Amino acid sequence: MTNPIHIAQAEHAIDLLPQMANRHGLITGATGTGKTVTLQVLAEQFSRIGVPVFMSDIKGDLSGISVAGGGNSKVAARVEQLKLTDFAYSAYPVTFWDAFGKQGHPMRATISDMGALLLGRMLNLNETQAGVLNLVFKIADDHDLLLIDLKDLRAMLQYVGDNSKNFTTEYGNVSTASIGAIQRGLLSLETQGGEHIFGEPMLNIDDLMQTDAQGHGMINILAADDLMQAPKTYGTLLLWLLSELYENLPEAGDLDKPKLVFFFDEAHLLFNDAPTALVDKIEQVVRLIRSKGVGVYFVTQNPADVPDKVLSQLGNRVQHALRAFSPRDQKAVNAAAETMRDNPELDEAAAITELGVGEALVSCLDEKGRPSIVERALILPPTAQIGPITAEQRATIIQNSLIAGHYEQVIDRESAFEKIKQPQANAAEPTPTTPTTTENDGWLDGIFSDNAPTPTRRRENMLESFGKSAARAIGSEVGRTLIRGILGSLLGGKK
Repeated sequence: MTNPIHIAQAEHAIDLLPQMANRHGLITGATGTGKTVTLQVLAEQFSRIGVPVFMSDIKGDLSGISVAGGGNSKVAARVEQLKLTDFAYSAYPVTFWDAFGKQGHPMRATISDMGALLLGRMLNLNETQAGVLNLVFKIADDHDLLLIDLKDLRAMLQYVGDNSKNFTTEYGNVSTASIGAIQRGLLSLETQGGEHIFGEPMLNIDDLMQTDAQGHGMINILAADDLMQAPKTYGTLLLWLLSELYENLPEAGDLDKPKLVFFFDEAHLLFNDAPTALVDKIEQVVRLIRSKGVGVYFVTQNPADVPDKVLSQLGNRVQHALRAFSPRDQKAVNAAAETMRDNPELDEAAAITELGVGEALVSCLDEKGRPSIVERALILPPTAQIGPITAEQRATIIQNSLIAGHYEQVIDRESAFEKIKQPQANAAEPTPTTPTTTENDGWLDGIFSDNAPTPTRRRENMLESFGKSAARAIGSEVGRTLIRGILGSLLGGKK
């Protein structure tokens, strides 16, 4: 059994039990109350016991975890105040990631793997437009057309729009207005750097779950300062990553410690304007991913930012100060106080407004999975540096990474764009029912014509041809198909 990890100090030590860490958690508090330092302390403690961590760096402050601390008077004062006799400054193994490839290894998804549901949210599509996008994905699947990057999807949308009459009988009406709206959304996404997010090689989640030579868990830090300029893109990308973990990790049962701890910073961005169906599926993933050995910790300003059905799954709580400057704020404070197990000797609602920086109300699960009585405590100081490292230090860590150079080499294999735009050299003459005047004439004219044979193994050939890195297949038996993201499959897609 792994020893408890010490995270805070009241009249006695407050510990988080590693075997309960995959019951998820919540870190909340107003800006400037110490959430980021608490997140760093937890990441350090998990790494120390060999648990890999993933977290996003919104403000650029977390990179210091790669360098040993020292020289910080506030940390030294907290060590003396808590009488931490075994405190020692330490650095931790870090892998830097960046969706745009500027401050870390590129983190990419393929369009096919992201799926219509999550991509529709990223593009802010309405219900009708999302339905058309789903139809386009279905046509691509039925004809073994890989959607890897944005140019693949743009080409597919154009072809379906130009030839919508050919698909009406089998797939239903295709709204050209919706096709146009999706294309405009893709253009907007591209101006925000979306062409860097989609492509190959796609992220392999095994690269997130590494340990170093000393057995310390790798701390994966996603640079998110630029990504936060597009909040829905940020939230959707992290949700995709969470669904990837759920899809690909095997059932683990009860473990001594998690396989991975996933911190979802600025969690309110995930739930803002999210449709009920999506919230339901997020709750389902959070509930079920525990059995895969993954702990999910939401970080946000107020517990009210997280829907009740998700909040009820978060057993370990760290509540920093909230400010009650209005009746609405006071209501939020009272609601936050009611989410933790009551301490008869503590007025939680009053305490929440009085907490100092680095002080919090803490309640963790006990060995039987029950929330402990909430206590007012001081969070332990981090042993690594607080604040960012230099650009030179970051570059050195990236260059010395075990995966250096792998994700930097972009792969552009034959996919939907090439098959639509480039006719095969020896292609047969188009059939009379095939349009012959569009700019897309070529290989697809045959497979989309009325006389084209109906595909009988619509995904197996793609699996054989392109493998896991192109389409994220699971299993090897004949007839198993690609997963379009766990959220998409739960909403009616086929595995």
